[in-house]
Parts: sequence; C-alpha cells; structure tokens
Amino acid sequence: MPDDNLNRYFVSVNHGLIQEERGDSSEYEVLLSSDGLTVLQDLLADLASGDDYAFRRALVPYKSADHDDAAEQFDDTTIRLFQYLHDHGTDETRLQIEGLNVLQKLENTGYQDEGYGTGSPTNK
Repeated sequence: MPDDNLNRYFVSVNHGLIQEERGDSSEYEVLLSSDGLTVLQDLLADLASGDDYAFRRALVPYKSADHDDAAEQFDDTTIRLFQYLHDHGTDETRLQIEGLNVLQKLENTGYQDEGYGTGSPTNK
C-alpha cells in the first residue's frame, strides 16, 4: 500500500536533476518522502563531486586509473545512487535499471581476471 507522504520525482542522473514534472532529460521516476528526497540530493551531489575528482585524477599521466581511489569512489557512489533509484523507483524505473545491468556490472569488475594481480606495475 503506497505511503500518502510520498511524492513523485523525475530524476536525470546525467544532468544531476530532480524534477517534480517529467522533463526531456528525466530518466527515472521515483517515489520519495521529504527525507528520501534529501538522501537523493546528497547522492547526486556526491556523484558530481566524485566525477570532478575522478576527472582531475584522470589527467595524471604516470598512474593507472585502474584500482585508483578516485575511480573506486566514483564507482561506489554510482552503485549507491542506482541502488537507491532502484529501491525507490516505480516498476518502470526498476525495469530500466535492471535492463542496464549497471548494478551487477559495477559490482563485478573482473579484477579477479589475469592482469589485475598485485605484481602489475600499473596497479597501486
């Protein structure tokens, strides 16, 4: 049974937007309380901050970005955001996220594969 204190929001992860009306850039529809909206705003802000950090870090030419703190932080934030959208999304939103396979993809990095060992000079 839906909670009467929930409001409908439309979220664009690419643009970092949360809107009350569906817009051209709205990717996901979620139902949130006012506290839930604050959590989502914080997650989007964390993602934007992590994106800036990862971008600045990517410009350092002598260190591989693989297994890098900036990349790991960005991936962790991305997983938390998409998991939150999935948990609070409409059926359509959950299906969209599941169709992207983004949660599994980010959690299963392939680091167990050959070439990711600690002896590799490009890993930290």
